[in-house]
Amino acid sequence: MKYVKSSLILLLMAALFNACSVSNESRSMQKTINGDWILQTITTEGITGVTKTRIFNEADFSCFIGSEWNFINNNGMGSYTIVDKSNNCVPLKRLIRWTIYEPADAAKEFQFKRLDDKKNAMDNGDGYRLTVTELDKTIMKLRSNIVFDGHAGAVIYNFVKK
Repeated sequence: MKYVKSSLILLLMAALFNACSVSNESRSMQKTINGDWILQTITTEGITGVTKTRIFNEADFSCFIGSEWNFINNNGMGSYTIVDKSNNCVPLKRLIRWTIYEPADAAKEFQFKRLDDKKNAMDNGDGYRLTVTELDKTIMKLRSNIVFDGHAGAVIYNFVKK
């Protein structure tokens, strides 16, 4: 009886561990993302005219062009650094916690939360999710669907590996 109980507990723990683990595809994506990247360009779809938009509750999107991003796969930590001193951009380094989110029957999403200097979540614990539309060893393309002036649009973030 004791053997059956122990076996049942082990089986239950294994099932719980598998339910909480990430898929091989997500793990592979995280390994590919690991390292240093430059946010080379930001483009929009479905948005006409010149816009000034604040992204990630941090700065105007033009300030993020050329920003340096670092992702550490083994602990899900990272950072981005705004280096552009033109366009009224204030240089800064922001810590982040990131992972790959796996929605059912949908494309994988890169998600992150901004952290303060003590590694506590900012923005009341809210974060950001961007659809991974392209990823290989040298490029990463993330898409954020938005509504702008009542119309569907998107912001596309184009990264290159440093």
